Formats: sequence, structure tokens, C-alpha cells
Amino acid sequence: MKADAQRTMVIPAATAGSADDLRVSVSIMVLPCGFRDFSTSNYCSPTVKRDCTVGAMLDVHRLRVFRAVVASGSVNAAATNLGYTPSAVSQHVTALQRETGLVLLARSGRGVEPTSVGRALAHRIDGVLAQLGEVEALAADLREGRTGSLSIAYFASVGSAWMPAVARALLADFPDLRLGLRLSDDVAAGPGPRPDVQVVVAPRDFTGTREARAHHLLDDPYVALVPRGHPLGTEPGVELARLATETWIDNDFAHGWCRRNLLDACQSAGFSPPFRVEAHDYPTAIAFVDAGIGITVLPRLGAVRLPAGLTAVPIVSPTPVRSIHALIQTSVESAPPARRLLEVLKECASRGTVPVG
Repeated sequence: MKADAQRTMVIPAATAGSADDLRVSVSIMVLPCGFRDFSTSNYCSPTVKRDCTVGAMLDVHRLRVFRAVVASGSVNAAATNLGYTPSAVSQHVTALQRETGLVLLARSGRGVEPTSVGRALAHRIDGVLAQLGEVEALAADLREGRTGSLSIAYFASVGSAWMPAVARALLADFPDLRLGLRLSDDVAAGPGPRPDVQVVVAPRDFTGTREARAHHLLDDPYVALVPRGHPLGTEPGVELARLATETWIDNDFAHGWCRRNLLDACQSAGFSPPFRVEAHDYPTAIAFVDAGIGITVLPRLGAVRLPAGLTAVPIVSPTPVRSIHALIQTSVESAPPARRLLEVLKECASRGTVPVG
């Protein structure tokens, strides 16, 4: 069906209940322009009518304008952000309220704030606009002859060490590929979309999920990062138990798998790390070490780029290790971009950082 032979209809439905408990659902229907007999009253069956309090066709552009007003907190600010006049923004919002039959905004000081129903509608609009954005991106790809895409999720230390090389290799081999990258530490559970490929930390024997196959990439040992002049900085390795009396800087605010893995190793060495400073991530913890505040222990891949003077000392007896895998959806694993991605990830892992050349 050609795009110029379609109309987009957005139908919100507000369920009954208290204002604070109001839920709004929005459906998007694409209809041929010659389809004249559609009406929202015919569309809603007697059963659905109980939940369908709004049946007017909504203008997507007005939804965008309303969402901008909610995000900005005032009509004037939204007008500035959108490049409109305040009068034009007000007219769009007024028209949307008329179409929905809902009071969406209320005055608050010098600005406005959404009513309870307006807040519910704005929340649902986010999902609608995201879906429309995906449709628009797909249409742009098709216009330009780009028919392929690949979505990749990764965790932070892999992002800085490997992802630039991954993106460079993929876009060199597949210039028309639309590459989607996002940061994610955990494998998604339950229903919902999945990235085509996700670089994850998991047990060494991890084989994947029902929908995805795991490919082991690297066993990444932990190191102790010490400041310049520290006595351990000249040693080839340090037993984990010797770090029990050091001032520790925490580096995992989310308390994820990598941190739990380290705590288990410390407990097996007979102590719990005496954290004195809590940092949110590896770069921040490294900055604290560089300031001479203490040491931090992290996987070697997280210590690839260090300030001058800092030393990463291997940990032994025991050596905490995290295993890194590429989790590839079986639906895309035979596609050339996915196969090439796995090759580049293995090259990165074999060198510890990025592929040569």
C-alpha cells in the first residue's frame, strides 16, 4: 500500500475510574484514502464502547505539540522549542482538547501543568510517537534504498573499548546498514522487543536463551588499580587478601553482576572490601584513584585507558574473572551483518581492546 494512499487515525480510549487511576490507550490505524465508511462509532463494538470514551480522529502533530507543552511546562517555552508562536501552540492544544473532549492542561503559576487525564495521555503519547518515529525511519531507509538494520546492546566498558571498532567495521562493509546502539547491562526478561545482538556478562557456561544463542568472547580478569607511588605498583601481581587493608573505592553503583562476582572472590579470600568512597562507574572511580584517595578493583577491560602514572596490577589467589558473551537472536544470526559483527567482536576480544588495522 503506497504511503500517499493512506490516512493515519489515532484513537485514544480512556478507561473508567478515578482521575488519578485513569489509563489511556491509543491505537494507530492506517486506512486507504478511499475508505470512506469508517467511523469510530462503527469501530467500537458495544463491549468496547464501555471503555471507549473518546472516538475522534486525532491529529498526530497536535499530539506532538501537546507533549512539548507538558515537557516544557509552559506554552511560551514550548513555542520557543518548536519554533512556533505561542498563539499557534495554544490553538493546537485547544483543538486537541476539543477533539478528545478532555481538559488536558491547567494553569500553574506562570506556566501550565497537565491534569491527571492530560498526564495519562502524555505518557501514552510517548509510546505512540516512538512507534511513529520508527515508521518514519523505516520509510526514510526504504526511500534511500537502505533495507537492513541491526540493533546492538552493550555494557559500558565494552562500549568504550570495542564499539567504535565494531561500528567502523560494520559501516565499512555495509554502508547502507542502519545501526542502532544502546547501553544495557542486563538481559531483558519477559515479553518485549530484544536487540538483535547483546554483549553481556554471564557465567562461563552460559549458552543463551530460548530465542538467542550465546557466543563466548572473553574471560576478563580483574586488576587492582593503584595510584602513582603505591607500593603495589611495582609488583607483577598481588594476592587478593593483601588488599583487605587498603582504602577501596566502589565503582558499581548499580551493584550488578560484576560487583557481585568481585565480592564473592573477596569472601573466598576471607574478607569483605572496606569501601570508603562510592563512585557510580569505572571512569569516576579511576579519577578518584588518580587523586590518590584509594584503590579500585575492576575488570581489565575497564582499565584499558588510564591516566599517566596509574598502574593496573593483576590479582592472583584467587583471580576474579568475568565472562563476556555475544547473545545473538537466532532470527538474525545467519544475516551477513550479524555474522560480521561476531567476527569483529571476536577480533576485539582476542586483542583485549580493538582490532589492529
